[in-house]
Parts: sequence; C-alpha cells; structure tokens
Amino acid sequence: MVSFFISLILLVVGYFVYGKFVEKVFGPDDRKTPALRKADGVDFMVLPNWKIFMIQFLNIAGTGPIFGAIMGAKFGPASYLWIVFGCIFAGSVHDYLSGMLSMRHGGVSLPTLVGHYLGRITRDFMLLFTVFLMIMVGAVFVYSPAAILSSIWGSSTMWIIVIFIYYLVATLLPVDKIIGKIYPIFAFSLFFMAAGLLVVLCIKMPDIPEIWDGVGSRLPDSNGSIFPYLFITIACGAISGFHATQSPLMARCMKNEHQGRPIFYGAMISEGAIALIWAAVASYFFYAEPSPGYELIEAAKKTGFATAAPNVVNIICNEWLGIVGGILAMLGVVAAPITSGDTALRSARLIIADFLKLNQKHFGKRLIICVPLFAATIALLLWQIENPDGFNVIWQYFGWYNQTISVFTLWTLTVYLARKNKPYIITLVPAVFMTCACSTFIFVSPSAFGMDSTTGTYITIYAAAISLLWFFFWKRRHDNADKKHKEKDRIINMNYREKDTGMKQF
Repeated sequence: MVSFFISLILLVVGYFVYGKFVEKVFGPDDRKTPALRKADGVDFMVLPNWKIFMIQFLNIAGTGPIFGAIMGAKFGPASYLWIVFGCIFAGSVHDYLSGMLSMRHGGVSLPTLVGHYLGRITRDFMLLFTVFLMIMVGAVFVYSPAAILSSIWGSSTMWIIVIFIYYLVATLLPVDKIIGKIYPIFAFSLFFMAAGLLVVLCIKMPDIPEIWDGVGSRLPDSNGSIFPYLFITIACGAISGFHATQSPLMARCMKNEHQGRPIFYGAMISEGAIALIWAAVASYFFYAEPSPGYELIEAAKKTGFATAAPNVVNIICNEWLGIVGGILAMLGVVAAPITSGDTALRSARLIIADFLKLNQKHFGKRLIICVPLFAATIALLLWQIENPDGFNVIWQYFGWYNQTISVFTLWTLTVYLARKNKPYIITLVPAVFMTCACSTFIFVSPSAFGMDSTTGTYITIYAAAISLLWFFFWKRRHDNADKKHKEKDRIINMNYREKDTGMKQF
C-alpha cells in the first residue's frame, strides 16, 4: 500500500507543480472565448465552472479508468508508474493543450485542429479515423449496458432501442438540456464510489505488491513483457486520444481561458486518481496475501486472475460497499458507458459539421448529420451482435484506435509549440513514446500481425527514429522559412522608414 499512497500524493503534486508549468507555457489570457463570441444556445454556451468540470470528467472517464486499471493491474505494480507519470506528463498535458488550442481556434473539433498544424491530408485521415472511433464507441457502449440490464429485466433488444433513443435525444438537444443536468450526477457517483473504496482500502491495508518488489509483468501469458501492452491497456487513466475528441465540447462552454487548468488538467488528474484506486483494489483482488481478497466469493475463486473487469467491479463493490455499492456499481457499469456513447456521437456530429461547415443552431441541420451517423452505428452494432466474437474484435482494436489518436494529437501540439517558440519538449517526448507504443502493438499483438518480440524491438527503434527525423526536418524547414519571412519584414519596414524620412526631409 505504500506505493499506492506515494503515487496518489505524486498525482496531487503533479497538478499543482507541473500543471502550473504547462499552463504558463500555454499562456491563457482574457480574450473572449467561443462560448461568448459564438453563442448559439445549442453547443456554444457558458456553463458554471463546477458543471463543466463534472461533464468533462465523465466525458473522458466513463468506465475507462475502472476497466483499464483493473486489466492493467494484472501487469503488477508497473501499472502505478504508468498511471502516475503517464497522467502527469502525457495525459493531462494532452487534454489541457488540446482543449485550450481548440478554444483559441474558435472551439473547433480535433480533425480541424490537426489539419491546421499537420496539413489537409492528415486532417482528412483524422476525420475518417476519429468519426469511425466515435461510431465504434457508440456501438460498443450500447451492447454491454443492454446485456447487463436485460439480465435484470426485459430483453437486450428492448434496452438497445431505449439506449439508442436516449443517444439520439442527447445528441440532438442543446448541451445544457440533458448532458448538463444528468452528467454531474453520474460524475458524482463515480467520485463517491472511488472515495468509498479508498476508505475501505485504508481500513483493510492489504498486503499487495509494491513497486520495489519488481515491475515485471505478472501476466502468465505475457512472458514478462510490459511494452507495449500496458500502455494500450491503461488508456483513460494515463493518456487517451478519445479525450482530445471530447475536450472541444467543453471548450465551447467556458467563460474564460483561466478555467482551463482545473477543468482539463484537473479532470485528467482526477481520472488518474480513480484509476490508481481501482488498480490497488484489483491488486487486492488478484494478489493479496496470504489469501486472495475475493476468497469468500465462490464464482470469483473459480476464475481468479481471469475474472473479467466488469465482474471484478460488481464483486468488489457489493462486498465492500453493500447495497449502496451495488447501486454505484450499476451506475459505473451501465450509466458510465452510456454517457460515453452519447458524447462520442455528439462529438462525431460536431466533427462532421465542422468539415461540412454546417451551422448547428437549427434542428434540421443537426438531424441531417445524425441520421446517417446513427445508421452507421446501428449497422456496426448489428454486425457485432450477429458475429459471435464481434464484441471482442471491436474491443481489441478500440484500445489501439484510441491511443493512435493521442499520437496525432500530441504531434499536433508539438508542432504548435514549436511554431510559437515554446518548450515543445513537453509534448515531443510523449509523442515519440506513444508513437513507439502504438507502432509496436499493431505488429506484435496476436490480434494483429503477431510478430516476435525481437522484431517488435526493432520496430520501436525505427518508429522513434523516423518520428524524430520527421519532426526535426520539418522544424528546420519551418525555422528557415520563418527566418526568411522575418528578414523580408525587416527590409520592408526599413524601406518604409527610409521613405518616411525622405518625405519629412522634403
């Protein structure tokens, strides 16, 4: 438990120290925000600070910091290190700068932002890539809640229809009508559940693996390999590209830029804290000595280390938090993915609207985008249901898609900082690291190309080298062009001064 408490303290310190440094690098000011300049009563409107924070937190969280941390805890104490350092130096920086940069550009969506700094071709690729991820999120996060709810009452088909109707309404209506009202409640429930689990952890003080016991993988089928699997498994608790698609939603609702650090950086640190708590809880569930923490639950005794993340949530919450825990577990396992799904589809609507330059103030124009968007989501859902392994196939690639978007976002932020002559190292290092992780995963993962670990090592080195060469080659060209531009301006200004002096003499 010592490693856990140190990690928790480091997260808090990271917010106040490194978060303040990142804020200073960006330099928020008192200019009018999109919520004031482009107010339309639908997507652009000023909301209270606390409500924006709660919505942002639930937008980026969902079940990510729970399920990801539980699966990541199977790798051992290394999960603590990735959550802490990933969250402070990568995820929070990623979320803060992407949200603030969106605000500076009028509240534009991620593909538009990427296109502005990485070019039109990259923008078009990101548009397709991001919209497909949003559709994937919508489909995945309909299926699992419907299956759970149908086990309590009704049929899966009935619940799928109900959830889709909710999706449609939440996607079409102004942000303050449904999302602004129910999201803070669900966000509070996640915080309350995490706080309850933290209290029980402090009371039990279980004997779980510490960082100094070794950070090698504990997974029996991983051959001790952490890279790149850990960094794809734990996404939302450390860094997640999905967050950059959601931050613009709240960038459209903020009254001033100084709100950015507590909302964007702070929400990510909060998510990291929840991920840490669940990683510790899962360690108790999987590793506690002298006997596993779940020793009294017969169903879990049979599956043990292979217990699925949602089942771990239900078992732990019911055993530790009683009836209240059962209700909170239901909110976490059912409501959280549903709320991630509706904001994903809302984000997809706004991304497509930005690309088509369709004003979203009028209901009809919102509906024009939503009809084909929901048709595509339903088609993917039907394939998922018909295919016996459909859910697993989608979920395997969801993590990689998610982290790949973070790669494009981090490179976008790096180019922005380099253009502004700001310390771009704060995003360059995470960008190179995540480029290596995503490139290696797609080649060595058994669900993809399945290459051996030696080949994976070479791919990691090549990915790092190529990405760095690309960046410094671009930077050299940009610096030379900037130098020529400044020299041209200097000559023009000098000519104006000479002309002005001559006129005065005349």
